[in-house]
Formats: sequence, structure tokens, C-alpha cells
Amino acid sequence: MKHLTTPLTREDVEDLRAGDRLLLSGRIYTARDAAHKKLIELIDQNKALPVDLEGQVIYYVGPAPARPPAVIGPAGPTTSYRMDPYTPPLLALGLKGMIGKGTRSPEVLAALKEHRAVYCAAVGGAAALLAQRIKEARVVAYPELGTEALRELVVEDFPVIVVNDCHGGDLYESGVARYRRSSSTS
Repeated sequence: MKHLTTPLTREDVEDLRAGDRLLLSGRIYTARDAAHKKLIELIDQNKALPVDLEGQVIYYVGPAPARPPAVIGPAGPTTSYRMDPYTPPLLALGLKGMIGKGTRSPEVLAALKEHRAVYCAAVGGAAALLAQRIKEARVVAYPELGTEALRELVVEDFPVIVVNDCHGGDLYESGVARYRRSSSTS
């Protein structure tokens, strides 16, 4: 088990391999489809983003409303491929990590290698448990998007697994290959 604190450095990312289990602490950001679209519009207009992405991690989540005294409601990952069209430009601005679920496009995998970043998976179906690792949450942009607003979270030992590393490793691909080998020898 590895422990990392954001913002992530190039060295942090280059040390990670597909399959590594990671406990992430520090500040991360949330964004889904609608927030990503707004970020890309700002990039296309050469305008400043509401947050500096250098070394940051984006969690693909639209958390449920919090029930006091909780700081956030259940916060499970959403399917990542919906953010694929928006991801390479964000990686080019220094984004170092993303958290979601599911596979990524060949374009995103190439951009991870080019910009030295990682894609991690959080366990789907564990939204209430993941929310317990979120110590603070505040909307930093796009409040009109409701649950899809851009949020800053402070997380402590947030559990993720590296799926795609910056060296071309792919946990989904290698896991299927291992399964095929083990089932063919049974």
C-alpha cells in the first residue's frame, strides 16, 4: 500500500504502476461531464481556469447531498469514459491523476504517457464508505450544476487502485490476461 499527498509530482506518478493500491490524502477536485465541458470552453477561449490543475487529481463524482453533520453525501465514482474527450487538454495543463471507474480511450492512455499522469479506480458501490474519507467539501465553481459543480475536497487515506500508469500499464488488460492464463491451466 502506497501513501501519497496531493499535489502529485512527476516523480510520484512515475513511481506508480498499474495494480498499485494507493491511499491518497490532500486536496482533490470533483468534476463530471458538465464541469469538464465548461473547463474546455475556458481553455478554448484562452481564459483562466477556476483552479490550477498543476499536480492535481480530479475525481469523477457527483456526490449526493450531505446529511448533517456529514460534510458530503455518498460519493461513489462515475463512469470515466464520458470525460475522455475532455481529458487530454487537462493533462496538458498539468493534471496528474484522475479517479473514476471503467476503461479509458486510446487517446487518454496515450496522453497519460505523454504528460506523465495516472488513472485510478475507486470501488463502485461503496459511495457511503468513500464519503467517510472526505473531511471537507466546498464548491469552487459552477454552483448552477448542482451535484456536478466543481468541488474541492480534502481527503484522508482515500483508497484507490492504479489502473493506467504513465508507463503504459493497464490493470484491466493485465488482469484479464492473468485470469485467462490461470483458467486455462485449471
